[in-house]
Amino acid sequence: MAASGVSSSSTEEEENLPESALCTMASPLKSLFHDDSRYQKAFQLFLERSTEHQCMQDFIHSKLPDVLASVGDGKSRLNVIGVGSGAGKIDLEMLSELHQKHPGVAVDYEVVEPSSQQLHKYKVSVSQTPALDYIKFTWNEMTASGFEEHCKREKITKKADFIHMIEMLYYEGDPGATVSFFQSLLEKKGKLLIILASEESGWGRLWRTYKDQLCDSEISQCVTTGEIKSYLDSRGVRYQWYELPSEMEITECFTEGDEKGELLLDFLTEVQNFSKAASPELRAGVLKLLRHPDCSVESEGKVIFNNNLGVIVLDQLT
Repeated sequence: MAASGVSSSSTEEEENLPESALCTMASPLKSLFHDDSRYQKAFQLFLERSTEHQCMQDFIHSKLPDVLASVGDGKSRLNVIGVGSGAGKIDLEMLSELHQKHPGVAVDYEVVEPSSQQLHKYKVSVSQTPALDYIKFTWNEMTASGFEEHCKREKITKKADFIHMIEMLYYEGDPGATVSFFQSLLEKKGKLLIILASEESGWGRLWRTYKDQLCDSEISQCVTTGEIKSYLDSRGVRYQWYELPSEMEITECFTEGDEKGELLLDFLTEVQNFSKAASPELRAGVLKLLRHPDCSVESEGKVIFNNNLGVIVLDQLT
């Protein structure tokens, strides 16, 4: 996960936060994005503590088949691009649904993923998954913007029938431009699927309040589906929209020195060793906000963070 381009102006509830917590820090914090080893540990813990993959799987098996029904338009071979595919768990479930909708159709699959660790896990999963002979995988260890540069440099003009961008626009310098580029790659009946933190989630509230302190200026980090929808609306681009309920337990974040709690805090703030690196005022303000009803609910001694996701589906630009 990462972060939003929403204004950080005060709301009524924010007025109850320490004033010093809303001020820009004197010294910049280091983004967790630049420490891949710690990021992967934090991300794995996030997956264990959240219903992130479960809510995506529910969408993939209930709604995605209808989205995929019209792609390809009877072609015998489909071109698919997975952008920010991670270890491939969700990719393979989407490919399974695509195969069920279009049995007997071959797939050329471009995997775009900057993490060598995640790509290795993906390749292992592919080797252990039966009946994938209909797919030809091409592995690209690069970011979305790196893939865009590669396509332009090599003058690659191949269009795609299905492109998915799941939880990855946080790491792009210009998310709107990235969306526009990949939408430009769609075939006539193609679909572009985007999944991000919902603007109604705890992430949205956290980023609206602390964008200036927590977000790396070189990447977007703080972006929700709200910003993407605003970008599309401003250009008159039509889209389908879904909200996916999700949650994450963050109880250990409030036990100082707890190893897992510190990792979760790093993931929530996208800051390396947040508790040590942040000022006491910023740390206190973030912890207070994470417990705020706009971010979390407390039940049976547990703090449950609102991890809702949003899904945007785009067609080829006309």
